Amino acid sequence: MEALSHAPISEGVGIVRTQRMYWTTPLKLTSGATLGPLTLAYETYGELAPDRSNAILILHALSGDAHAAGYHHPTDRKPGWWDAMIGPGRAFDTNRYFVICSNVIGGCRGSTGPSSPHPADGKPYGSRFPIITIEDMVRAQQRLIDALGIDTLLAVAGGSMGGFQALAWAVEYPERVRGAILLATSARSSPQTVAWNYIGRRAIMADPRWRGGDYYDGEPPRDGLAVARMLGHITYLCEEKLEQRFGRRVDSEILDLGPCFAIEHYLEHQAARFNDRFDANSYLVITRAMDSWDLAARYGSLEAAFDLARARFLALAYSSDWLYPPTETHRMAAAAQSAGRSFTTHLITTDAGHDAFLTDTTVQSVLIRDFLEQLMKE
Repeated sequence: MEALSHAPISEGVGIVRTQRMYWTTPLKLTSGATLGPLTLAYETYGELAPDRSNAILILHALSGDAHAAGYHHPTDRKPGWWDAMIGPGRAFDTNRYFVICSNVIGGCRGSTGPSSPHPADGKPYGSRFPIITIEDMVRAQQRLIDALGIDTLLAVAGGSMGGFQALAWAVEYPERVRGAILLATSARSSPQTVAWNYIGRRAIMADPRWRGGDYYDGEPPRDGLAVARMLGHITYLCEEKLEQRFGRRVDSEILDLGPCFAIEHYLEHQAARFNDRFDANSYLVITRAMDSWDLAARYGSLEAAFDLARARFLALAYSSDWLYPPTETHRMAAAAQSAGRSFTTHLITTDAGHDAFLTDTTVQSVLIRDFLEQLMKE
């Protein structure tokens, strides 16, 4: 594994809009249940080539959505969640590639999820929303790619849970994926990850306002979701970054049990922001889907799973990521190479923790740009 030098980043994609695709035919889920009618929110950037050979599907993490790049309005304070990576001259160069990003099913940002109207009565699904898996998310995305008239994707790319989806795409639809870019991810959710997710879900379900998931006619479980977000957010960082950014700084006198340390105020701020944009039931459904992710268990072994794939793989690991540490990338690499697959790995040195794939974009941009150029040549 190696790190590369920095590269300049150009202007982005500008003003964009979220679109929606709708299907009346239900989607059959891994559980045997069905979900439908089905809506997927998505955004596209760049132009699809006449031969439809330049499409790249971007796959988001737990709290992401379809808005990966650009701005919805000129007055927006922040662009899409991966804006530094998508645009003219950037890693996913929209002068060359047609980039697609959709909100996963189970989400709360335009795709069908627990807050969506149930077809039986028009009221939110709530507790009636079915258990879903990463593979179910990918099956829904396949419908979108079909509807856009794309037979083969140049690449699928995602970090964290997005990497789960990229792996599922490469294994479930080998003939449709030429390259897979995996960032800060794993072929399974480890016992530690499952434990963190369960504690977060437990906090939500213990909030009396959760009401078994049917809270849409009243107050949402803000306290529970706040605790879940605080806990999850800490796993995205690392001790070195927290020490550097906050240390033991105190923002107010320690006179009671409320927030006094800078890190406590930071967590309160993150929790409040998350409550303003995310649904607690979506958090429950999506983290449970993440927990069920285990590629080896699904196919008998990791080697057997990678044997099905035909894509070339680029996997980036981050030195301070303790949620999906570099050892998980090594594990995938060994299995893929044992199956005869092209699997290139790089270790990026950073103190940004798991969130590095979102924040430390310069080095990874060089690696991804080179990988995509090689795919285009082939």
